[in-house]
Amino acid sequence: MSETKEMLEATCKGLEDKIGQLNMDLKAKQKELEDANKPVISSEVMDTINDAINEAIENYDFDNRDQYELDFSLDYDGRVQAETISLTDTYELMEAIVTRVEKQFKIVEELDTTEPDHHKVTHVEKII
Repeated sequence: MSETKEMLEATCKGLEDKIGQLNMDLKAKQKELEDANKPVISSEVMDTINDAINEAIENYDFDNRDQYELDFSLDYDGRVQAETISLTDTYELMEAIVTRVEKQFKIVEELDTTEPDHHKVTHVEKII
């Protein structure tokens, strides 16, 4: 009976290991499926985009008080404090980032022959 118990324990352990490996394989394939329709971008191009975004944010004028909405309150000591500060004009920040990124690439427009209406499609090429 002891041999049967040991054999069953070994079988269970083997199956648990197999399940663990199958779960890892499943996660890897799910990630591949998730990425299947994403456009491919090189790490060099991604670095260029990251640098452009960082530069745009670093050079953005966050000191412009007209871009914020402030809600004030009184604390327990009777002092006025800013309860919340909201950036209301996010369009300008987004535009600064997009402009900075676009300056890094040559944008080519062409007709998409795969679509029935042949609408324009934008392709991006890195300028070296």
